[in-house]
Amino acid sequence: MDRRNFLRHVTTATAAGSAGLGIAAASASQPKETRSVKWKVNGYTCITCAAGLEVMLKGMQGVTRVAASWPERNVIVGFDEHLISEKTLKDFIQVCGFTLA
Repeated sequence: MDRRNFLRHVTTATAAGSAGLGIAAASASQPKETRSVKWKVNGYTCITCAAGLEVMLKGMQGVTRVAASWPERNVIVGFDEHLISEKTLKDFIQVCGFTLA
């Protein structure tokens, strides 16, 4: 994981309303969680990586909950599969500089 690149994306996404990384603004109605996944994540170098990924994922339309853990090297994502796909989530995590085991 390229920490400098990741932090640049976090900063850019926050400043640009998250559009820079494909994060859509949350809709007025709350999505309903229809699915949950847990993945091992490679590339966390510190707690900031896990916290940053958590914040970025929470900003995606269709994501209902996220829990990223640096010590456990994983991420749990609850989402509405009618609004976002598992593949989209995986691709997004890779764009952020992490790999899934």
